[in-house]
Amino acid sequence: MALTTFWFILIAVLWIGYFFLEGFDFGVGMLLHPLGNSDVDRRVLINTIGPVWDGNEVWLITAGGATFAAFPYWYATLFSGFYLPLLLILFALIFRGVAFEYRGKIDSVRWRRNWDIAIAVGSWVPAVLWGVAFANIVRGVPINANGDFTGNLFTLLNPFGLLGGFTTASLFLLHGANFLSLKTLGEIRARAHRVAEIAGPVALVGGGTFLIWNQLARGKGWTWIPVLVAAGSLVVGIIAERRNREGIAFSATGLAIAMAVISLFGSLYPYVMPSTTDAAYSLTVTNASSTDYTLKVMTIVALVMTPVVVLYQGWTYWVFRKRIGTQHIPIVHR
Repeated sequence: MALTTFWFILIAVLWIGYFFLEGFDFGVGMLLHPLGNSDVDRRVLINTIGPVWDGNEVWLITAGGATFAAFPYWYATLFSGFYLPLLLILFALIFRGVAFEYRGKIDSVRWRRNWDIAIAVGSWVPAVLWGVAFANIVRGVPINANGDFTGNLFTLLNPFGLLGGFTTASLFLLHGANFLSLKTLGEIRARAHRVAEIAGPVALVGGGTFLIWNQLARGKGWTWIPVLVAAGSLVVGIIAERRNREGIAFSATGLAIAMAVISLFGSLYPYVMPSTTDAAYSLTVTNASSTDYTLKVMTIVALVMTPVVVLYQGWTYWVFRKRIGTQHIPIVHR
């Protein structure tokens, strides 16, 4: 296997890890107000992801760094052409992270309410815009002979891109609801179940339409497999949730997210940034890559460090695996 192909696959794996892990904590943030009827309820929801949300974002940083090092021309075109949506995602993630840390610093209802809004907005914005961005990466954007993006924001807001945003938002919402069903107790768990029962069919229809559209437009023969597995996983997840099998439901939505990413990257390869202006201007794993020496050095580092990161994160989730409820939230004495 060529090193360029290896790094394309590794970047896809990093995005799978990011969307699987960050997907459910985006979902928790998106559900902060629908499921949190009181400050104590919202503290429970936040505490379910409190030990892990910042670790989940390591996958995004690693994916971005890997893209910059392995495919610098892809990185340059992507981050210049998608500058505004990526900047909005960055601001949303910053405000969301600050909100987690600051909401409890002052004993004020208004203070906590404002930061809770920041958490919700900081979860919804990336959940939608990541789908818009990836849909346009796969669909292709106007790129000239110099590798420069020649469109604008409205170029990205096409029907396929918007459906991609709806797909990621609905999948992350469902993933978060299943996670909360798995991690909470009492009334919050019951509410999460009800949300998952509604969100499941929505995600199935929206995600199925998006993946089939992409498959018919630019998919390969083998990429039908992850598309069908993703759809089947969502069906299994819906059934499992209705039978109170939260572990199976959560695993099923996670598998659906992973299969969706595989189908998109599979239909994209060997391109990394197709040009709708002229196919000759498209960026591929070959013409957008770093030197062979750089890829060799990076491969050694990746083979050593990736297992360490995975083991550490796995240990973290094991330590904080127990369910929590309102009874575990200490009473604030005023």
